[in-house]
Amino acid sequence: MNVIRPLIPSGLLASVRPGPTDDNGWVLLVSSPAVASKLRQLLPRLDAALRQNGWQTSPIRIRVQSTIPG
Repeated sequence: MNVIRPLIPSGLLASVRPGPTDDNGWVLLVSSPAVASKLRQLLPRLDAALRQNGWQTSPIRIRVQSTIPG
């Protein structure tokens, strides 16, 4: 999450949390469909940043979660 945090607009950071990783990829948990839509636009940049920092990238998936634990 530290790698992609600078790429997420500051107004959205409080609405995004790292989720689990599994064989199908990494999940980002978001608080609303609007935040999910914006993050989907940023996925190519997020993937590129992870690769540049040496992370094996599996697909990033975005899931809307009605309550984001603080």
